[in-house]
Amino acid sequence: MPNGYILAIDIGTSACKVVVFDRNGAVVASETRAYPVYYPAPGYAEQKPEEWWAAACDAVKSLLSYGPVRPEDIQAVGLDGQSWSCILVDKNGGVLFGNPIWMDGRAADICEEIKRSIPEKDIFKVSGNPFEPMYTTPKILWFRQKYPDVFKRTYKVLQSNGYFVYKLTGKFSQDSSMGYGLHFFDVRSGQWDADLARALDIPLDIMPEIFQPRDIVGFVTGEAAKATGLLAGTPVVAGGLDAACSTFGAGVAEPGQTQEQGGQAGGMSICLDKCLTHERLIMGMHVVPGRWLLQGGTVGGGGALKWLRETMMPELSFEDMSELAAKSPAGSNGVIFLPYMSGERSPIWDKKAKGVYFGLDYARTRSDIIRATMEGVAFALRHNIETAEEAGAYIDSMNPVGGCANSPVWMRIKSDVTGKPLNVPGSDNGTPLGAAMLAGIGVGIYGDYRDAIDSAVRIRASYEPDMENRDKYARYYAVYRELYDKLKGTMSEISEIIAESEIVL
Repeated sequence: MPNGYILAIDIGTSACKVVVFDRNGAVVASETRAYPVYYPAPGYAEQKPEEWWAAACDAVKSLLSYGPVRPEDIQAVGLDGQSWSCILVDKNGGVLFGNPIWMDGRAADICEEIKRSIPEKDIFKVSGNPFEPMYTTPKILWFRQKYPDVFKRTYKVLQSNGYFVYKLTGKFSQDSSMGYGLHFFDVRSGQWDADLARALDIPLDIMPEIFQPRDIVGFVTGEAAKATGLLAGTPVVAGGLDAACSTFGAGVAEPGQTQEQGGQAGGMSICLDKCLTHERLIMGMHVVPGRWLLQGGTVGGGGALKWLRETMMPELSFEDMSELAAKSPAGSNGVIFLPYMSGERSPIWDKKAKGVYFGLDYARTRSDIIRATMEGVAFALRHNIETAEEAGAYIDSMNPVGGCANSPVWMRIKSDVTGKPLNVPGSDNGTPLGAAMLAGIGVGIYGDYRDAIDSAVRIRASYEPDMENRDKYARYYAVYRELYDKLKGTMSEISEIIAESEIVL
């Protein structure tokens, strides 16, 4: 079997990360390039896929320009990307419009129109997901309604990794783990549902062929080789959803195991051996065959702490903030944070939700506010876990990924708040590692999924819940839940006032 390097490209919200791994999951080389998010109107959030691609090309070229990686060392290219894209392209792969990303809520009115004409239970029966504006389906309908000329010129609708597969190979593709963003994708069979697509008036010929995440879709073309520095003919696999790849990269492939997401956003992905759905959560296929992921996705993750640092404590490092958080007791001396910093996804699905610090007084300190921020993110995680348990899902343990996993105090908080043990994988590159493992399986570097995990994933730290703290947190969590219930109407009101002010300006 081949035993070379694998190059993975991770298309994130804030940056594109390119990482080269060896068979054992060790990072050989890495480059990151940032790009912007555009907010052209209230509720809108766009990115330009061409800027993703330019960033990736620059990163790959830079990485290959210095040792120890040469183009001929790369055995395969793995891909993962952010969810719920709606990239409209023509026959030549040209992007026809800015891509509304996962946090974009412009299609809210269209969602309500569809729900009046098609029973939501019929949509949920096929997709296992709520019909909400952040998903891809409402965005397709938005383009059809608002920009019919652009929609007529659309040859295919791509996801983030599918766009990169095309740029690298010239082949159009849709992987099964990204199918969950499209409500006419049958989450149980992994195929398009023609009847629902017809009811939604979405022609199936604009959807690419479905591949498994490990499948080799094509090979690096000469044009892509010039743009990236990769060797023409290098195999490229379909890849998958970033959350699913990070779940795999964290070693989660068996029922009861759960990936806990601690990047810019937060959430969890529970591995299941059967499709269990909940109308307030997200259901999708895992990148591992015969497995599903019941997911909760929150806007509040490491981004909440990043915002706090950049706006109020720029002189502190994240390590400084963790040390200060450790000086505040469980419960942050009564300060409670609602981490709804860009509306909120599951399980409340409220685009008008707002972030809140509650319980401030003159006796409170920076330590309390920092810890409360961490605890608020953990409370959002617990809310999702409890919702998943309503569907019959069971969590045995959690494997955290993302930058938050580097903070021992934050890991202890999450373990205590949820009452679950945490096992932290050794790689800070769990998402691209999962994409690389899929590519390695595709070209035979690994025999199967178990071989990939055993070879490439290492646990570097473990945390057991302090049940005394969990009992204490239960009382604060009850207040956390009550705060949103009482403030929901007020949040909606202030959102409308802000929107009206922006229109006037």
